[in-house]
Amino acid sequence: MKKLLLTLCAVCFFFTACEKQSQAVSETEIDPGKIYFFFSETCPHCHDALRYIKQTHPGLRLTMVDVADPQGYKLFVRCARKFKLGRNIGTPLFCMGNNYLMGWAPEYEARFDQYAKPFSR
Repeated sequence: MKKLLLTLCAVCFFFTACEKQSQAVSETEIDPGKIYFFFSETCPHCHDALRYIKQTHPGLRLTMVDVADPQGYKLFVRCARKFKLGRNIGTPLFCMGNNYLMGWAPEYEARFDQYAKPFSR
């Protein structure tokens, strides 16, 4: 059940300050110069994370990747491999250079802020 809940997490499509992953995902490695936000449409934690990011980091560019899309899922798995996360992965998952953040709760906000600092303009 826990695995199913992690897999089913999602977020509404949000276009302000976000770069929608609408093209086919490249087969290249995760770009260390981007923040990838892996989400699924029904995840309340993804919604909470996106709401926080919009309020706290309004100019921060995110590459939004829907894990329900087959190409998005491939990139999701690639990120999990990069950080050696194994099979217990879920959304939201942020890949940010040499750092990742999986899940969302109020106590994750400071860590997100720290990891996002190099990406702020």
